[in-house]
Amino acid sequence: MLEAHNLTKRFFGVAAVQDVSFAVGAGDILGYLGPNGSGKTTTVRMVTGQMTPSDGSVHFLGQPIETVPIEFRQRLGYVPEEPHLYTFLTGRAYLQFVGGLRGIATSLLDRKIEALTGLFGLREAIDQDISSYSKGMKQKILISAALLHDPDVLVFDEPEAGLDVTTALVLRYLMRTLAGRGKAILYSSHILEVVEAVCTRVVVLHQGRVVADDSIAHLRTMTSRASLTEVFSDLVIKVDPESTARDIADAIALRS
Repeated sequence: MLEAHNLTKRFFGVAAVQDVSFAVGAGDILGYLGPNGSGKTTTVRMVTGQMTPSDGSVHFLGQPIETVPIEFRQRLGYVPEEPHLYTFLTGRAYLQFVGGLRGIATSLLDRKIEALTGLFGLREAIDQDISSYSKGMKQKILISAALLHDPDVLVFDEPEAGLDVTTALVLRYLMRTLAGRGKAILYSSHILEVVEAVCTRVVVLHQGRVVADDSIAHLRTMTSRASLTEVFSDLVIKVDPESTARDIADAIALRS
């Protein structure tokens, strides 16, 4: 359903993402992993049409997204890493604004807003300005806005940032449920245990390049590792975390 073909993005001649390819089909939850600075968010911005690749292309249902921009945006739900919201609006007004842009009929939109804000625990705050919201509350508004129009493709970029434990668990079950209903989901995260729990396949990025693209089970078998965390460490971590931790502890314990 959603495909990235040889995506490359250069900034001032330096490649932040280099020759990245993957596909997310209906019912898939693809985990997109990598350490900070590896190019995950740059990839997400290209895949969602916010950033033009230096090379390569993104396809939706076999068509380059720039040739079907309206259809693609109508069928895409996106939760960005940073909550860029109109904070002078109330939560309700923001969701009404987004729903209006999506062409959702007013009566249906009102029902969806009531249902989502109730289920996400926002009902008491829905008529307060977003500027008064905590990070977690803003994240719930972003997730609600991404889901309002029942999109076929969902792109989550670190969606659990700021969420309380209960809502984070709900989100994990929600992704599985939506995939079970045929949605294609790209889940970019650094929280390995979440990716291992919900994703059917993972792409691991390191310094802008794909270093693994496989099912979690197969990666564990190939590397003889018990968990995705250990696989990830083998692929992208080039220091000994335990040794580095000891060195940091020794450094802060220095006395004159």
